[in-house]
Amino acid sequence: MKKSILFIAAAILFSASLTSCGVMFGGSKYQGTITAKDHPNADISVDGQKIGTGTTTNLFKRDRPLVVTLEEEGCEPQTLTYNNTFRTGNFILSAVSWGIIGIGVDLGTGAAYKPDHKGNPAIQKLSTKNFNFDVDYSKCKKPE
Repeated sequence: MKKSILFIAAAILFSASLTSCGVMFGGSKYQGTITAKDHPNADISVDGQKIGTGTTTNLFKRDRPLVVTLEEEGCEPQTLTYNNTFRTGNFILSAVSWGIIGIGVDLGTGAAYKPDHKGNPAIQKLSTKNFNFDVDYSKCKKPE
């Protein structure tokens, strides 16, 4: 009985040590809403995979840039890359609270990154886990 309690306590302690501030408060993915500005019929693709038309919401990994391609009949495709940036505050909290394990977990899971909403006005931060991307499809000039 004493061994099983000790085992359970060790398992809980071990599983708690595999989380960090970045993972707990942001996760390794974020929810992104991509809107093809003024083009509700444009197909939206991310990393070569079509994910919607006009406006779409999906989960995206934090540790890589978001590469969005818009395509609409009669227009040339347009590809835009939305870079990510380092989550410095979360990283410092992980280092202080969890030490080297927290740093490793944040870097390994990608939780140490976020879309660069300060460096790109087309990205709007709604919360730590939610971002809007307004994609300008100015290459597509449709006759009226």
